[in-house]
Amino acid sequence: MALWRIRATVDDRPGYLSVLTASLALRSVNILAVQVHTTEEGAVDDFLVDAPDTMSEHELQAAIARGRGREAFVTRAEAQGLADQPTRALALAGRLVHDPDSLGEALVALLDAAEVRWRPAGTVVLHGYDEQHMTLIDPAGGTYEVIRPAPAFTPAEYARAQALVEVGSAVLRRGAEQATLLLPDGSELLIREATADDLDGVRRLHTESSDQSRQRRYLTGLTVPPDARLRRLLEPATGLTLLAMHLDPATGEERVAAMANLLTEGDLGEIALLVGDDWQRRGIGTALLRRILAWARRADLEAIVAHIAADNVAALRTLRRFGAAQGDRDGNLLSVTLPVTERHPASRTTRATSG
Repeated sequence: MALWRIRATVDDRPGYLSVLTASLALRSVNILAVQVHTTEEGAVDDFLVDAPDTMSEHELQAAIARGRGREAFVTRAEAQGLADQPTRALALAGRLVHDPDSLGEALVALLDAAEVRWRPAGTVVLHGYDEQHMTLIDPAGGTYEVIRPAPAFTPAEYARAQALVEVGSAVLRRGAEQATLLLPDGSELLIREATADDLDGVRRLHTESSDQSRQRRYLTGLTVPPDARLRRLLEPATGLTLLAMHLDPATGEERVAAMANLLTEGDLGEIALLVGDDWQRRGIGTALLRRILAWARRADLEAIVAHIAADNVAALRTLRRFGAAQGDRDGNLLSVTLPVTERHPASRTTRATSG
């Protein structure tokens, strides 16, 4: 027996698919997988079949025609085609998580394409598809052009391919949000976006922080927040949470050195930071605030507000260096507004400043 891939269009009417499958069955063709693509011209049926070794492509074409199939495409298939399309697409998405630069190769594999070309942003290209060309919008900028002489592209394939491009772009954006921070003493920290898996590390940061540090972060109470609240901070519904991670040289364990939370509502944001006691006054808060502001600019926020204790001199000094105006005072509480659109201290890519 031999594997073949068959694609044919049939009228989208009750019973017409069964006529095609019956015609194939009469020639001892075993259907291993089938998916249906709805188009304006009718239902495009995509089969993976196992046919007798003696059967030729011409004989398969004839069987399809007798089964009322038209515009048939027939080609030999490989064993990897035994995976259904949803499984294939998920496997390729998983591959992109580990290797986002392989998006072009993933599109070739997903669509059995002849070629994939990337065009930079600024090139005037309309997204969409015709029989042999598909143009996909890259959210990171630019477009991907996919070329396949046959069979003709379908709406389902276009939607599937665009979804894969968006997965690859999201992975690249997430990687771009990571940065290595080199402290004056040579210590390295990784700044990245928080995930739900960071709950244990963030809880440990709170547990090992002093009462004063927690008081300055939350302004009320000295206890460690419950896990439910920490989960909401790790993955806010609107906003961003960044962590500064370091590798414990004694245990090789990755630990949380600091956390910055930005909660947004409309075009305003509220920021709060917690830096571990052993990591304070080493520039980590400054680095986190700089990246929060960069994110806020991309999100088109107007301003960020920080509520801090009036005696928190280090935090006030840092905020003023980023252009914060004199805040409103309520007892020992200061509400400081930081405009997002104004000029901020220049980014440092290799070494943090003190403060």
